[in-house]
Amino acid sequence: MIRNVLSIAGSDPSGGAGIQADLKTFSARGVYGMAVLTALTAQNTRGVSGIHLVPPDFVTSQIEAIFADISVDAVKIGMIATAAIAEAFATTLARHAGVPVVLDPVMVAKGGASLLDPDAVAALKSRLLPMATIVTPNLPEAAALLDVPVAGRRDEMATQARRLLDLGAGAVLLKGGHLDAPQSPDVLVTHSEIVWLEADRTFTANTHGTGCTLSSALAAELAKGTALPAAARAAKSFLTGAIAEADRLSVGSGHGPVHHFHDFASGEQAS
Repeated sequence: MIRNVLSIAGSDPSGGAGIQADLKTFSARGVYGMAVLTALTAQNTRGVSGIHLVPPDFVTSQIEAIFADISVDAVKIGMIATAAIAEAFATTLARHAGVPVVLDPVMVAKGGASLLDPDAVAALKSRLLPMATIVTPNLPEAAALLDVPVAGRRDEMATQARRLLDLGAGAVLLKGGHLDAPQSPDVLVTHSEIVWLEADRTFTANTHGTGCTLSSALAAELAKGTALPAAARAAKSFLTGAIAEADRLSVGSGHGPVHHFHDFASGEQAS
């Protein structure tokens, strides 16, 4: 059976991040993708030049329309933009408990533009983190959520991941891509274990949408029923391959996208 996964996020018209990256990832990982828009952005590989928010009640209407008709096997939450939007779909999703939720706390675009209203940080921490099966921040996002300096070492990563776990999430996958190191390790922290996910760093400018891609791949695996540690490893492996093959694409003059269909381009199939 092909599983159904819902992304709640913003739109990236250049196709590298947001809803567009999520839908590509879902397809590459063998699940059926659905999308609820929270915001439209005007952006390309060089940055974000405008954001148009979807009214909170219409975000709710989109979510309710999906759940009224379609069996949802997992939900990925990306760009929430404002506290009002966060409250709206937190209230709506609370009526559909039991569905795995992957929360990617999107705060800043690759080019540096803020994608999260300051008032939304409190709503994210109080309303969405406790609903999340797993939260997937990068190092600057974790630091912002905890109001601490950005982690620069593995022990600091593990400590911050545990602190995020204490905020109510079921698990934390803290991404180490911002470390100044030849490796790009992530750490998965649950209430019972700590697992390090290792990968060599690929040196490329084409990393637009990496966070969206990882969280969507993770949601796809959870929808399939894959246990959390194995799901995280599969998502990490998929993203690592997508980054490694990113330079095969020629998209824009800034931070280009990763190659979501690298498995198919090499003649392989997603498992």
